[in-house]
Amino acid sequence: MKPLKQSKLVSKLLLRHRSNNRLWLSLVALFAGTTLLLVAVMIWWNFSLILNGSASNDSLGSTFLTIGKQITNETMGKKNASLYTPREIEAVSAAPQVQDVGMLVSNRFPVYASLSIANGFATDMFLEAVPDRFMDNTPFGWVWEPGNTQIPIILSSDFLNLYNYGFALSQNLPQLSQSTIQALAFDLTIGRGIYTEHYTGRVVGFSDRISSVLVPQSFIEYGNKTFAPTTPIAPSRLILKVKDPSDKRFSDFLKKNNYTTNSEQLRWNKMRSVIEAVASGTGILAILLMGMGTLVFILFIELTIAKARQSLSLLLLMGYSPRYLAMFMLRRFVPLICVALGMAAIVAIAAQGIAAAQLLPMGLTLPNTPGIWVWAALLLSAGVLISFVSKAIFASLRGNE
Repeated sequence: MKPLKQSKLVSKLLLRHRSNNRLWLSLVALFAGTTLLLVAVMIWWNFSLILNGSASNDSLGSTFLTIGKQITNETMGKKNASLYTPREIEAVSAAPQVQDVGMLVSNRFPVYASLSIANGFATDMFLEAVPDRFMDNTPFGWVWEPGNTQIPIILSSDFLNLYNYGFALSQNLPQLSQSTIQALAFDLTIGRGIYTEHYTGRVVGFSDRISSVLVPQSFIEYGNKTFAPTTPIAPSRLILKVKDPSDKRFSDFLKKNNYTTNSEQLRWNKMRSVIEAVASGTGILAILLMGMGTLVFILFIELTIAKARQSLSLLLLMGYSPRYLAMFMLRRFVPLICVALGMAAIVAIAAQGIAAAQLLPMGLTLPNTPGIWVWAALLLSAGVLISFVSKAIFASLRGNE
């Protein structure tokens, strides 16, 4: 008998009693469960990409954090209590998720700045320095050597906004744009009494990352050594490069040691918990749906084989082996599983593309196609489903021999 006629004969004898309603119900459940599972993995994967700064993003949780010691009633008036010791800096370096630590060293000498324009102003001020690798931009001319009278300055964008929208309006002073303030020259007087030096300061850039008035490290080191040689040079603030600031272990470390930072920068700690809960809940629901779909699918196959018991006995008497019949059933039902999973994959691809397009205007870049973890989940699901179905078919055929 030709293989085609054999296949038609086996199909008529084994599958004539099948109930298509149960079959479609199981396939819909498999499709819905697989789709939810892929969506759950996509939520976790995309959030990890955004949070950790992958896929062309800077970390959404703010990779760079500035921390300082909390000032309490007990430490008020104790300057050294707010400074970090070498041992404390080592402990911060070893904290969970911390990749790098830099010291924000401030001036230990007086700094007096004045601006000689109409309605100009003069004020005492502070300066700080940080390693260049922690800066969000290093403008041209960001160098200083002893003997130079020009001091490059990087100003916090927040400070300029506070001046323009608060101080300038209340004091009837002119508001300044970034380009205007970069064109101005500030007179800086360093030191006190007869031990003074005069410099010209120019703002060469602005920082959105560090809230401070930054100058090159070489100038701070020179000034502290020249005008405050007996004052211990220790940082009062540290700047950290953090892989995942939402990690609860990291936030617990800050809380345990009474270190303060901008709490808004740790907002993703709560967001991460919400995302994990949503992804976990969706994943559990997906597994339940897939389990129900698989169970109904297996029951459908077992019921189909049970109803075809007489036909099965006839086929066995005709010389068809149980293995041949099992492979025949697999060739009929495995493609249906693949169709359900394939449709779920199409939905996942479409969902990823929509998510990437929606987040792009917000400055968040995501891949247009699902990542390797999504495909791994799909392949694992396919392997598990086909394995269960194969075992059910072989077991049912052996039981009806």
